[in-house]
This record gives sequence, structure tokens and C-alpha cells, in this order.
Amino acid sequence: MSVMNRIDYLAIGHVSQDRSSEGPRLGGTVTFSALTAHALGADVAIVTSGPLEDSLVAPLASLPLQIVPAPNFTTFENVMTPAGRVQTLFSRAAILRADSVPAEWRSSRLVHLAPVANEIEQTLIDSFPDSFVGVTPQGWMRRWNEAGRVSFQPWPNAGRTLARADAVVLSIEDVSGDESLIQEFAASTRLIVVTRGWQGCTVYDQGQPTTITALAVAEVDSTGAGDIFAAAFFLHVHRGADPLDAAQFASLLASESVTRPGLEAVPPIARS
Repeated sequence: MSVMNRIDYLAIGHVSQDRSSEGPRLGGTVTFSALTAHALGADVAIVTSGPLEDSLVAPLASLPLQIVPAPNFTTFENVMTPAGRVQTLFSRAAILRADSVPAEWRSSRLVHLAPVANEIEQTLIDSFPDSFVGVTPQGWMRRWNEAGRVSFQPWPNAGRTLARADAVVLSIEDVSGDESLIQEFAASTRLIVVTRGWQGCTVYDQGQPTTITALAVAEVDSTGAGDIFAAAFFLHVHRGADPLDAAQFASLLASESVTRPGLEAVPPIARS
């Protein structure tokens, strides 16, 4: 871990090892969001968990990493079927708690809580009283059976986290398409965006919805698109942009990202 001045963007959550036909791939919300924030000119750091000194995280080598040791990375397999995505969890790294975050990083300007497998204690949000906190809660809404098959679960203690968060981004798939649940979340937090794939997104600012359309593109790989959206949206709102303008920008980056495979989806240069 390297020392740096006050961090612009602290991403917290598990990097993942994603099984694919081409072999293991680096994934996870923190991977795509941190690399996107870095491309957008932010000083970025990551708190995660997994084996130390593993080549899987080589694409993140330029960023300060705090890795809580664990025997294995959080490992997923995603299979697309006519009925939708079937996701299996094979292993999970260590739980991330308040003491997982270096003291000097708790003054980060923007903190992104990004669970993928219920690995972040929600009370961690209290460790950043002076930070802008963005939340992508998908990992708190996942459970799995003994075979590792992942399914939806209600977000435990959602109200407490929603009340503290400065901005929230989630996918309509994260809530299994439950629009009534979206309405509950929107009534409980300041600013929330629901992404809807090629249909764009809905921005709820103080509970008031506005639809943003997505750019029509030829999709190659949608992996990481929502994470890229979240990073761009959080950064632009934190930098003072109007939420609708921030969502337009984030939607453009996310739409462009699906035309490139894997980590190539990340914006290649700083943009504004």
C-alpha cells in the first residue's frame, strides 16, 4: 500500500474473480468503478480482500490497495440463459469492517460502498462523517444456497443506509424488477438512480423521477457498465454537477462501455 494525500475516490468492496470461457477475469464493482474514477482524473484508492500478491489484481497495480488477507477471492460464474442470468458464488473473501480502512483514508472526499456478496458491514458508513458517500447496494440484496446459486433477498436495514447516503445507484435487476421497492427506496434517500440497461435510467431527486434515455449502440459485453455509470455519476454530482447532467454523462460512458469487452470497457482517457 502506498501513501498519498487526501483521496478523491475511495472504493470499498471485493474485487472478484469471474470464471469465463477464456479463464479467470478480474471483475467486481470496485474494479470498474475505481478504474473509471481514475480515468476521470480522480486520485483513487481501494479497500478489498483476497490473496496477497496475486496476479489477478495486476490491472489495479497503479492504485493504492488495502487488501484484507483471505485464502480466495470472491469468485463468481455468470451464465446467460433465455430466462436471464444465472449467477453462482464459489468463494467469498473476508468481511470488510471499519478497521479494514486505514485511518488516513477515512477523510476521503468521496467514498463508494460497493458490496457484491454482502461483504461490507453496513455500519462502515458511519466511519466517513465528512465524506460524500455513494452506495451501489447490489451485494446487500444477494443470498446464495449451499450450491452457491445466487438469488435476490430484501436489503436488510436499508433505511439506515439510505438515510445517510448522498447518492445511490442500482439496477432494476438488483431488485428483481420490483418497482414498488424502488419507490420505497426513492422515498428514503436524497438521490437515487435506477439503471435499466438499453432503456436508460430513472433519476429520483428528492423522490421526483426523471427518465434519461440511453445511447443506442451495438452491445459486445455489458460487464461493468453499471459500475462505470455509478463512478461517473458519483464523481460528477460530488464535483457540483446537476444530477440530471451527471446522469446524462454517466449514461453516455456506460453506453459506450458495452461496445468494448472486459476491462477495455473502462474509459481510456480522462474526460469531463
